[in-house]
Amino acid sequence: MKNSDFITKINETAERIRDHIIMTPVENSPSLSKNENCHVFLKMEHLQNTGSFKIRGVANMILSLSEAEKKRGIISASSGNHAAAVAHMLQKTDTKGTIFLPENASDAKITALRVYGVELKFFGTDVGDTEMFARKTAQKENKTFIPPYNHPHIIAGQATVGKELLQQIASIDVVFLPVVGGGLASGVAGYLKSVNKEIEVIGCQPQNSAVMYESVKAGRIVTMDSTATLADGTAGGIEKDSITFEYGRQFVDDFVLVSEEEIRAAILWMLENHFTLIEGAGALSLASYVKVRSRYKNKNVVLIVTGKKISLNTLKKILCNDV
Repeated sequence: MKNSDFITKINETAERIRDHIIMTPVENSPSLSKNENCHVFLKMEHLQNTGSFKIRGVANMILSLSEAEKKRGIISASSGNHAAAVAHMLQKTDTKGTIFLPENASDAKITALRVYGVELKFFGTDVGDTEMFARKTAQKENKTFIPPYNHPHIIAGQATVGKELLQQIASIDVVFLPVVGGGLASGVAGYLKSVNKEIEVIGCQPQNSAVMYESVKAGRIVTMDSTATLADGTAGGIEKDSITFEYGRQFVDDFVLVSEEEIRAAILWMLENHFTLIEGAGALSLASYVKVRSRYKNKNVVLIVTGKKISLNTLKKILCNDV
């Protein structure tokens, strides 16, 4: 797709979902900016409707469905934030649906989902396996599947984050963003590079679940085990033949992998310096920037903070250094 065509598509998407999202604020971070003589900005997507950026892609896809597709019923799968976005949009559009979650989904995210009254089912302990099972169930029952990342409508919705950034910040040199399946990275990086190919995009992943990084390094989608991580929203595998893999190879300039202690420190830093509570996945961009910030002296840096749903039990462990 030509750059001009992609930009036009994202502009149309932004108009379609306008009534279902907010333009999340950008905060300057003085304490981060002073260290390397940078201008560091936080894109506060954790303040988005339903608590994460996921509502953008979900809203775009559900609003793009035909009445027949909606009447057949919706099935989706997620470790939490995508599920919340689906549940919210099902309620808004008066559509029936079922959401599959991994059996180890956080209590905080499950509790938040039950508020919507959507049917919840559980399968597996890896979100990639959960998604595959849900997709097969949708095919078997002739229902419409809403994927977490692997669809042009989802990618286009997430790309509106990039569109907003260019409206909010006069000059951007580098953007750090969390990566799991790659929907956010594909959309945001694709849009930013279409407007200005000089903008650098850094993908951020936990060391305990770096599937996209290992896949890009190998030149193919790899299957590997993930271990427990505070960034549970980015844990799990990538769907076979996902279109986001090629976007990742093309548009993400580099990856940074962070440890559990670095994620914990980033969550605490946000509490202490911006008085804001975020989840582990939402802290990845901050943790990654802190790890490599000496590379970005005198740059305008954006850190996308993606989500806020963290369980009380996890927060207690972080505060007590018991993770």
